[in-house]
This record gives sequence, structure tokens and C-alpha cells, in this order.
Amino acid sequence: MNNSYRIALAGNPNTGKSTLFNAFTGLRQHTGNWAGKTVSLAEGTVRHKEKNYQIVDLPGTYSLFSNSVDEEVARNYIVFEKPDITLVVLDATSLERNLNLALQVLEMTKNVIVCINLIDEAEKKGIKINERILTRKLGVPVIKISARNKIGFPMLLDTIDRLVSGKIECNPVQTTYNEEIEEKITTIESKISNLVGNTISSRWLALRLLDGDKALLTEFNRRLVLNDQVRREA
Repeated sequence: MNNSYRIALAGNPNTGKSTLFNAFTGLRQHTGNWAGKTVSLAEGTVRHKEKNYQIVDLPGTYSLFSNSVDEEVARNYIVFEKPDITLVVLDATSLERNLNLALQVLEMTKNVIVCINLIDEAEKKGIKINERILTRKLGVPVIKISARNKIGFPMLLDTIDRLVSGKIECNPVQTTYNEEIEEKITTIESKISNLVGNTISSRWLALRLLDGDKALLTEFNRRLVLNDQVRREA
């Protein structure tokens, strides 16, 4: 039985993502550059219910469209490194703005937990958030926490455990675009699916190719070449 899992932390800058990382990992962390980039990723570990979790703190970004090195590193980690869970940290006081990133992640990968941080600050401002409604609409667990005060941590850790154990299943909502875009997605998605199988969301890849994401195409081709070399050498 596998008792080791990887969790990627994604979120906008200033959502408390690194505070959550520090609260999770304490002194069990280190930092290193990622894949030849100048961007540093912090990594740490946490143990819960006889399971070990490697926590990776991705660069804070407002989107994952590869408009900057930070966005490219965060996007590539989620898509190509395939963490067991991607935990998207949102600011409870700016939820509408933060949800844009969450919806992008939901298009990319299935096992997602949306973590609404700074819930104590939101309550001081009279902001009420119904996480059950959000869970139903997004199709993934939504947990309210305060990373600074460790409010909601037992529920978050229990949800992580239940997700990796297969006791709950995520069914992320998919954004529906206008008729013209949806027709183009349908046209090329089956061809992409034949190429990538279940390794990457073919719908998401179709969207990025339609948007002319050259950086993604370059990275995808690079990894295809590397995988081919590995197979030949095996």
C-alpha cells in the first residue's frame, strides 16, 4: 500500500498559501530551484494517519496561462508532475477574484481541494461563505480555514486523507464556452486524446492549443522526446 503522497499548493499572491505551507511543515522543509528555472520551490513534509505527505509550495500566480516564468512553473508542475492532490488556497475576503485561478486548476486536474483561507478576517468583515454550496457547484471539497490560527486544520487533513484513500471522489466542474469554441474543442479533443491518453486532460490541452500556448506545446514536445528516450533505454 502506498503511504506517501504529494500535495501541490497553488494560489494567488497574498492568500496565505505560504503561511499554510509553514503551518503544515514547520521545520521539515527546504527550498530548491525547479527544472532549470530561476524560480524556487519550497518543499516540506507532514505526517497524518500513518501517511506521509510531501508538500510543494508553488509560486503565487493570478493565472496559469504561462504569461510569466512563475505561471509556467506552477502550471507545468500540476500538469506534468501530477501531484496526488492540488490544494488551491483562496482568500475568503476576495473570493470572487480568487476563484478564477481555482477554475483554471479544475480544468487541468481532477483531485483538487479548494481551501478558503483567512476565514476569520472574512467573518470580521461580515462576509459569510457557504462551503457546502461551493462544494456542490465546484464538484470538489471546499474547506474553510485560518492558516495563521490553524482553524479548520483537522477537517482539512481529514479531507486530504479521505481523498487519497478513495473514500471521496472529485468531479470538477468544467467551464462551458461559447458554441464556436466548444465546436473547435470537440473537433480536436479526440485526436489529442489518442495522443496523450489519460496522462493529461485532453479538453484542457485542446483549449490551450486553441489559445496558441506555444510554451506549453514546447514543454509537451520536450517531455515526449524524453519519454521516448527513456523507453528506448529501458
